[in-house]
Amino acid sequence: MTVHSMPAPTLADDARRTRSGRMKMLLVLLACAAPVIASYLGYYVLRPEGRTNYGQLISPTRSLPAALPLRKLDGQAVQAASLRGQWLLIAVGPADCDAACEKRLYVQRQLREMLGRERERIDKIWLVTDEAEMRAPLRAALQADPALQVLRVPRVALASWLEPAPGQALEAHLYLVDPMGEWMMRMPADPEPSRVKRDLERLLRASASWDRAGR
Repeated sequence: MTVHSMPAPTLADDARRTRSGRMKMLLVLLACAAPVIASYLGYYVLRPEGRTNYGQLISPTRSLPAALPLRKLDGQAVQAASLRGQWLLIAVGPADCDAACEKRLYVQRQLREMLGRERERIDKIWLVTDEAEMRAPLRAALQADPALQVLRVPRVALASWLEPAPGQALEAHLYLVDPMGEWMMRMPADPEPSRVKRDLERLLRASASWDRAGR
């Protein structure tokens, strides 16, 4: 009886297996990303004629820096990655919040409430850009509203991510960040809440297939 040896695998066989494995991985990644890509195409590209955004779309979007030095008011460090998983409506300002700052925080709160049951998909964030003490009445008001997360971050570090419109201060806007941590829209200074609400509703509808409330 003659015994024939099995053919040894060749480099070409190894290369084919490697290419096949990479192609399968790419297909899996594309399948996972497809709903996100489709929702963004629907909002950015395939919008019906005549539809206009009130907020300014940021293109390309800017990723939340992993090393952004965020801290709670008590000094505890917060990982930037922990903010991912929700839409973020961000206000910016110093701890000595003036009348314009208080108005933005009020508008921020009202916008979230105006979204009804969809409001659970949006977190309100106030990024405090200095080390000053917060006034007691303001601190008490914030404590009475747990949906608002207040974090300190150096203004210089924040300015490497968020950017105001030409001629405006960083503190003048509300900024919208998607659940993947991408800053993708900037609201006008002193915005009209009803028009901001329409933008938010469109984005929430467009992302409904892949975004869910809660992290």
